[in-house]
Amino acid sequence: MKRFLFWIILAGGLGSAVFSSAVYALAPEEVLVLANRNAAKSHGLALYYMEKRGIPAANLLLLWMTDKETCTRKAYEKKVIVPVRRFLEENSAGSRIRCIVTMFGLPLRVGDPGLTEKEAALLHAMENKKSGIEKTIADHKNRAGKKEQGDENADQAGENNNRDGNQRLKKKHSQLNRKIKKFKRRLDRVSSFDSELMLVKKDNYPLKMWVPNPFYLGFSDQHLDVAKSEVLMTSRLDGASAQIVKRIINDSIMAEKNGLSGTACFDARWKDPGKKRKKGSGYGFYDQSIHRASDYIDSKTGLTVKTDDTGELFQPGDCPDTALYCGWYSLARYVDAFTWQPLFVGYHIASSECATLKRENSRVWCKKMLDKGIAATVGPVGEPYVQSFPVPEIFFTYLAEGRLTLAEVYLISLPYLSWKMVLVGDPLYRLNLK
Repeated sequence: MKRFLFWIILAGGLGSAVFSSAVYALAPEEVLVLANRNAAKSHGLALYYMEKRGIPAANLLLLWMTDKETCTRKAYEKKVIVPVRRFLEENSAGSRIRCIVTMFGLPLRVGDPGLTEKEAALLHAMENKKSGIEKTIADHKNRAGKKEQGDENADQAGENNNRDGNQRLKKKHSQLNRKIKKFKRRLDRVSSFDSELMLVKKDNYPLKMWVPNPFYLGFSDQHLDVAKSEVLMTSRLDGASAQIVKRIINDSIMAEKNGLSGTACFDARWKDPGKKRKKGSGYGFYDQSIHRASDYIDSKTGLTVKTDDTGELFQPGDCPDTALYCGWYSLARYVDAFTWQPLFVGYHIASSECATLKRENSRVWCKKMLDKGIAATVGPVGEPYVQSFPVPEIFFTYLAEGRLTLAEVYLISLPYLSWKMVLVGDPLYRLNLK
């Protein structure tokens, strides 16, 4: 594992002891399947999946809610949290559940509940102050215009302070504008249905932005407000059609039996900085993590690895027989550079790439990759910020080792919960490289 990020090395004991042994791998009896009575084919697909994977019949929970891609926060709390908790607490199978699968027909995101009275008042006060500053700046500009036209009645005393005063006002306006944007960003409560569901066992966690994930290897040495016992894994079997969902299920099982081969494609934006590790969690960090994922797959597997660091996206024909993929950044503009192996696992780092799995003309990456043949992918339902994506080096390293299931790999590579990310794929799938 040359050139591995230091915190993965520090957390390596955790990965080996808790996750890597087959004894701890996710088992069918530990999976709860959620389907929607109100969505055509949802129940039937759930039964199909459960039969294929040997999930006990008792591990099925039928909900009754909208079949649209967005549900309200109130509907989520009443129609999802209540029955799921009841199952976990009262059903004999509930104590064994470690993962929840959301089926075709369930919402993709949970809507914003709206501002509290206090939040609305604070925002109103800041916006009023901003408007007042804008009016004062406009008045100063108007007086300066009159002076230029030779108006002797213009406020001479005010003119002397206009220049310095306007500069101070403009600076104050800029600072206030940034404060308002930051305030609104922190009030973002739109989340993915599945990410919210990962905390279904926990009461009273904050809904402003995200909640740090205690299973994420990068937080292994930190004290967090959420305990591991309060977190469940989630994964979604979904797509534009029931046929796509069945293909995901069938391809996952077939690939486990036959093994995966082909090309691993990693699309970075910059040259690998080598041993000069990028600090933080921004663009440089994730770009270097793509390079490190590529290095690991190249050195530890028999896959053909193709890495691009020119800053350009892979183009049609560049990635034949693709088995694994990670890259960025083409916002809602999927580029069909790939021909698919029966089970292709990959994700594209860009905003809102899982904003829909259903809209026919959408070009978001998750939907288009599922349409074209991918069997497992990850994406956000809105603006996630780059540091909330699964870290590529962790995701692809543990996936390639083949000892963790897809849901477990996602769990330990995902920094935040109650946020934007969605995992689409069979959570029980374990990579088998030829």
